[in-house]
Amino acid sequence: MNYLQALILAIIEGLTEFLPVSSTGHMVIASAIMGIATDDFVKLFTIAIQLGAILAVVVVYWKKFVNLNSFAFYAKLAIAVIPALLFGYLLNDFIDSKLGNPIFIAVILLVGGIILLFIDKIFKNPTITNENHITNATAFKIGLYQVLAVCFPGLSRSAATIIGGMQQKLTKSVAAEFSFFLAVPTMVAATGYKLLKGYELLNADNIKILLFGNVVAFIVAIIAIKSFISFLTKHGFRIFGWYRIAIGILILGLYFAGIEITIL
Repeated sequence: MNYLQALILAIIEGLTEFLPVSSTGHMVIASAIMGIATDDFVKLFTIAIQLGAILAVVVVYWKKFVNLNSFAFYAKLAIAVIPALLFGYLLNDFIDSKLGNPIFIAVILLVGGIILLFIDKIFKNPTITNENHITNATAFKIGLYQVLAVCFPGLSRSAATIIGGMQQKLTKSVAAEFSFFLAVPTMVAATGYKLLKGYELLNADNIKILLFGNVVAFIVAIIAIKSFISFLTKHGFRIFGWYRIAIGILILGLYFAGIEITIL
């Protein structure tokens, strides 16, 4: 992997990690087009640059994370992340096998896209307009939705948790913000696990590229986070649904055209 390839993947990560469009699906396409899909370090890189995106959440919402009286806030995140950590650990081999299956990812993208076309009409009249009104039970239920994204690559962690929040009567903006918050412990755990397993790949050159990727992902993610909630509130999910459908069709097209698209 060179720095240009790292730049492209990091921009994709920063833009898509917190949008309901599946960062995995986009990594499939980008890695295939650049011809780096089967490189072991690329597989590690696409997971490890999530750290940059995580830091973006902490920086944008720094008051929430440094508030010394935020025990209830951290308790909700801990409760919500437990299902994903449990199922992620138990189903690790299954998940890894599906991450390398472009047809599986494409189908999940398509199905998720169709759902997003109608999601604004399905969940109406939200009653929870403030994060402080989210109970521990509600947080746990949203965490169960995150399990779907862990087990079905291409579904999108962001899409699953935002939809889960809306199903629990959160407004779009509150559901999106809680999804951002929940990403922090989830992605820290996933990234830490992958780095621990792939530490032998971290030579001096690869560490430099990894640091570069994290910086780029951090900058781009800040822009994406600040823009997404405003866009979602005004326009809803429909455009993301059509976009997911297009990406799913593109992956299928690449696959049947004989282009190597196995990654992660």
